[in-house]
Amino acid sequence: MDIRPAAAHDLPAIAAIVEAAYSPYIPRIGKKPGPMLDDYAALIGAGRVSVMVEAGRVLGLLVLVPMEGHMLLDNIAVAPDAQGRGVGKRLMIAAECAARAAGHDEIRLYTHEKMVENVAIYTRIGYRETHRIREKGFDRVYMAKSLGASPNT
Repeated sequence: MDIRPAAAHDLPAIAAIVEAAYSPYIPRIGKKPGPMLDDYAALIGAGRVSVMVEAGRVLGLLVLVPMEGHMLLDNIAVAPDAQGRGVGKRLMIAAECAARAAGHDEIRLYTHEKMVENVAIYTRIGYRETHRIREKGFDRVYMAKSLGASPNT
């Protein structure tokens, strides 16, 4: 498995992964989660999307946005049939490495408050909740992780 910047030809695979990963949350939230509304063609064009590929197939994606003083992990998603293979963990490590390489010592993310399993996963790998806010019509939980000298997810 390799992680590389996403290219325009990856857009159909990225869209399919996002659809599969987030559709199950629609009944719980009552509408499409934020990542389903993003313009992935624009994000790819801006160099914000990375993909994990195996034998030419996109298994997962990562959207990172450099911010003032930290890196924002805007989205991470794994194809359902690739879950349980360490894809998500490798993508999280890649996000932390990218944040360090950009000179940041903190990475932040957010998730919907009704995606309680995500909050639990992020807490388990060292993120701490910083605040909750209603933003863009979503009830979000913001979390942050201080980055040490090496990845430890």
